[in-house]
Amino acid sequence: MLFVPVSGPYGMGEYARSLAIARAASLRWPEADIHFVLSRQAPYAASVPFPATLLASSPTFHSAAIDALIDERRPHVVIFDNAGRTAQLRAASRAGARVVYISARSRQRRKAFRWRWMRLIDEHWIAYPEFIAGRPDVLERFKLKLLQRPVLRYLDVIMSPAAAAQRSPVSASVGIPNADVLIVPGGGTGHPRARDASGTFLAAANALAMGGAATLFVGPAVSPSAVSPSAVSPPVSPLLRCFDSLPQSELADLMRAARIVIANGGSTLLQAIACGAACVAVPIAHDQHERIKRCVDAGVAVAAKLDAAAMTQTAGSLLRDEAHRAALAQRASGLGLADGLEIALEALSRLLESK
Repeated sequence: MLFVPVSGPYGMGEYARSLAIARAASLRWPEADIHFVLSRQAPYAASVPFPATLLASSPTFHSAAIDALIDERRPHVVIFDNAGRTAQLRAASRAGARVVYISARSRQRRKAFRWRWMRLIDEHWIAYPEFIAGRPDVLERFKLKLLQRPVLRYLDVIMSPAAAAQRSPVSASVGIPNADVLIVPGGGTGHPRARDASGTFLAAANALAMGGAATLFVGPAVSPSAVSPSAVSPPVSPLLRCFDSLPQSELADLMRAARIVIANGGSTLLQAIACGAACVAVPIAHDQHERIKRCVDAGVAVAAKLDAAAMTQTAGSLLRDEAHRAALAQRASGLGLADGLEIALEALSRLLESK
C-alpha cells in the first residue's frame, strides 16, 4: 500500500488520517508492505513509523517522482489523501493499482467527481460523516449511476484504538479521572491562520480552572511550568492539568468522561462527538466554520469564537445549564457515527481481493 497524503510545513490532518489507516492495516495484515510519500518540510517527516520517500514539497507537485515510485514499487493500492494530480492517478491505474482518493474539503470533492477522475478512482472516501459533508447532489448521483464507479464511502470518524496491553488507566495517567472540561486545541503543526490558537485555548483553560472547573488541556509543548504571564493571566490554576499529548485511546476515554469538550472544528471535534461528549467548537482555520455550523444545526455542539473570553463564557454557561449540556451529549451519542477505520479496512480488503 502506498499512502500519498498532502503534506507540508503546516497542518497534519491528512497525514494523521493516513497514518491511522496505515497502522490499522498493518495490524490487520502484518506482512503488508506499507510506504508513505511526504514532503520533507513536514515536521513529522523524520518520525514516520513506516518507510517513506521524502520530496521537496507536497507530493501533489511531484508527478514525475510519484510516477517513478509507483513504477518501482508496483503497489496493489494507492491511497491519495487530499493530494494527487491526474497524471499521478493515471500512473497508479496504469501500474494496475487500485486507486483510493480521500476528500476532506469541497474543492477536493469536486475534483474527485470530475469525469476523468471518476474513471481512474476505484474508491472515493469522504473524510467526514454525511451530515457534515452532505449527501451526493443530483449531478454527483447522475455521474455515479452512469459510470457505476467509484464506490463512494463516508469515513465518519477516525479514531485509533490502542492494544489493550498498551492502555493505562486514565486516572493513573492524568490524575483527574472526572474532569469538568477537556480542552484539545488540535491544529497539528500550526497553520499560519491559527498560529496563536493554542495560547488562546490555554488562556480559556486557565480561566475555567480559576473559576473552579477541573480542567485538562492537551496540546503541543504545553505544561503548567511553561506558561508565561503574558500567555495566561492570572497565574495557572492548580485545577488545570496540561499535557503535550496523550494516546488517542486515552484521549477518547477522557472525552467520554468530561462534562464538556472544547475542541477545534476539525477531526478532534468529530472524535469528541463520537464519544458522546457535549462540545464547544472553536474554528481555527477557514474551512472549519461550515463544519461547525453543521454540527450546531444538528444540535451536537455549540460554537464559540477563537477568543479566550468568549470560549470561557460559552463553556461556563454550558456547565451551569445541565439540561442543555445533557441534551448535547445525548444527541451526539444518538448520531451513532461509524468507525472510519473499520470502513477503510473493509474497503481495502475488497480491493486487495480483487487484485
